[in-house]
Amino acid sequence: MSCAAPAATSHPCRTGNSRLWLSLMVLLWGFSWPATQMALTAVPPLWLATFRFGSAAVCLFAFLALRGGVTLPKRGDMPIVLSTGLLQMMTFTGLGMIAMTRTDTSHSVLLAYTTPLWTVALAWLVFRARPARAQVAALLTGLAGVALICSPLETDWSAPGAFMGAGFLMIAALAWSAVILHVRLHRWISTPLTLAPWQMLLATVPLAGLALAFEGLPHGIRWSVHLVELLVFIGPVATSACFVISAEHGRRISTFAMSNFTLGVPLIGIAASVVILSNRLSPVFLAWLALVLAGMVAATSAQRKN
Repeated sequence: MSCAAPAATSHPCRTGNSRLWLSLMVLLWGFSWPATQMALTAVPPLWLATFRFGSAAVCLFAFLALRGGVTLPKRGDMPIVLSTGLLQMMTFTGLGMIAMTRTDTSHSVLLAYTTPLWTVALAWLVFRARPARAQVAALLTGLAGVALICSPLETDWSAPGAFMGAGFLMIAALAWSAVILHVRLHRWISTPLTLAPWQMLLATVPLAGLALAFEGLPHGIRWSVHLVELLVFIGPVATSACFVISAEHGRRISTFAMSNFTLGVPLIGIAASVVILSNRLSPVFLAWLALVLAGMVAATSAQRKN
């Protein structure tokens, strides 16, 4: 869930060190998907999203306080605070967690990470940024994969919540894509790291209100040591710590390289779901995986050339 400013040049040794940290970040993000699926068996989805960003915000505020860097967002940064907090964090995560109660982890993580495809489409529709032929080919390839997974060959549309799960994941991916475009256009005053806890706090408050309204008080949660471990991993580790890694090291490599790193998240998430949750991957799913990933890689490569 990166929201980094444009990359800055760096010494080759520091770049190599950053790649190691970013590899760790991708591993943690990937494993957070099956961890979230396990936590959802005990915690309602909106409350889990609330715990995730609430705990992550506390950790980031503490981290910045130790560095003497907690400051209020500047007026010029408020648009990116609002879009990231309300679209990327609240909408993407809230809808994604609800969807994960309706579908398995492998399908959830790949549909959620179709954002490079929707970024090309949104730039075309909203900003009239006419895509190059390579981008159109990438978009069509990825959409062919989406159509395949939505066909009766792979998805049982008669199952309860099937439409809701797929629809919520697509809306979540579109919301994240809109933020990606905003990040590219935004003129940064403060660094992404100093804004992150405010964005997380902004996401936490409405998520808590929605959780209270739709799920009631969280008094029915079955607490255990394992659940606490999952919550610590999902929030302080896979959200706040990974955001620090993304903000500190993502700007030391090119935007293209950073995009390639994040493409590893769905692969790790799917592999982890197979190993940890015993998800089964059908031949149709594997064909879909190949098409969607080919589309995302091609879309990322095409953006580099523009």
